Amino acid sequence: MPPLIAGVDEVGRGALFGPVVAAAVILSDDARAALTASGVRDSKQLSPQVRKRLASEIVAGALDCRVAIASVREIDRLNILQATLLAMKRSILKLKPPPDLCLIDGNQPIRDLLIPQQTVIKGDQTSTAIASASIVAKVWRDELIVRLANKYPEYDLINNKGYGTKKHRQALQKYGPTCQHRLSFSPCQLSLPLDLTPS
Repeated sequence: MPPLIAGVDEVGRGALFGPVVAAAVILSDDARAALTASGVRDSKQLSPQVRKRLASEIVAGALDCRVAIASVREIDRLNILQATLLAMKRSILKLKPPPDLCLIDGNQPIRDLLIPQQTVIKGDQTSTAIASASIVAKVWRDELIVRLANKYPEYDLINNKGYGTKKHRQALQKYGPTCQHRLSFSPCQLSLPLDLTPS
């Protein structure tokens, strides 16, 4: 039996609002070929509609596919890099069966991961498994932010998905941050949070 290789990627690292989300995907050789033919590549190069279609194909065709997050509070406590690696580690540890090797997008290995790993710079451009993980994580996070947008309509989250657009920053200046804003990020430190209810 060929080794099980997981592709791992994250989204939301640069956002001001919401968790960082990671996905880990194990593909068979057949699924990898089919998804490559379907157009799987770096999620940033795909339209939202195509990403959503491909995410469904990835979940249906993968041997396993898992999503995990690190919360806003964890981001503020640990820093964004450590929170990102924590989300990635959580997604890997959910995989069944566990992979023989993890391909991690970027140049930072995951600490204390007992599974062999290899970092791949720009991995979402060269590995179908990593690109698949980036698509699944992006679609999952966007859908979460759209649901949260109903609760916090002032911040234009439907359009910015939590990133620091001009409209989002202006709303932060006017209304202050919510409990889903990352207070360790300087644009969110403009005033005290208005909403201190637990998330």
